[in-house]
Amino acid sequence: MPCIDRGLEPFRIHIYTNDHRPSHVHVIGPGMEAVFNLNCPSGPIELRESLGFKAKVLTGVREYIVRSLGKFCAAWSDIHGAY
Repeated sequence: MPCIDRGLEPFRIHIYTNDHRPSHVHVIGPGMEAVFNLNCPSGPIELRESLGFKAKVLTGVREYIVRSLGKFCAAWSDIHGAY
């Protein structure tokens, strides 16, 4: 489970090596996890599931993923190949 980003403390953003398409990231924090479909290479991202996040925090996470979409799509491609 490679952690591809820690720039949004206290959250870690992961792409699992044995995961499935479509391209997506797991955002994990203390007692919280969300999954965002990336729709690489250009979005728009979509929240697929969320557990334990307050709406305001989830909005900030979403904005961070949008700003970092190119990085996350490149990481998905490095790990899994095609989107």
